[in-house]
Amino acid sequence: MKCELCAAPGGTVLWQDARCCVIHVEEPGYPGFCRVIWNTHIREMTDLAAADREHCMRIVFAVERVLRAAMHPDKINLASLGNMVAHLHWHVIPRFVDDPHFPQPIWGVHQRPGPAARRGADAAELALALAAELKQSG
Repeated sequence: MKCELCAAPGGTVLWQDARCCVIHVEEPGYPGFCRVIWNTHIREMTDLAAADREHCMRIVFAVERVLRAAMHPDKINLASLGNMVAHLHWHVIPRFVDDPHFPQPIWGVHQRPGPAARRGADAAELALALAAELKQSG
């Protein structure tokens, strides 16, 4: 079976290193939606060595901090699902009370029509902010 995340990143690469990358996902109704994707085929957090788990979560938390500062969402959803791909990955999703699914998960039943009218997070701005955050939290 072809690996979807090996074939294409699924969005704009905001940041990457030898172990993982951060992707800005263009998902209508969900500005700022990012994924932190482990580069190799690892399915579960407990399959990683302790230092790699810490590295992965450091990146997830940095993405959350950047999205909160840039977008001021009502909530951030963190999810590690990955039932369809062999790459461990975390969804980091800014949520707003007027988004199409709130308070349900974004994969749930629509609660209101269409996306909320709000400015999306610019990928270039997020990339710069994320690089600064990771350098600072080093």
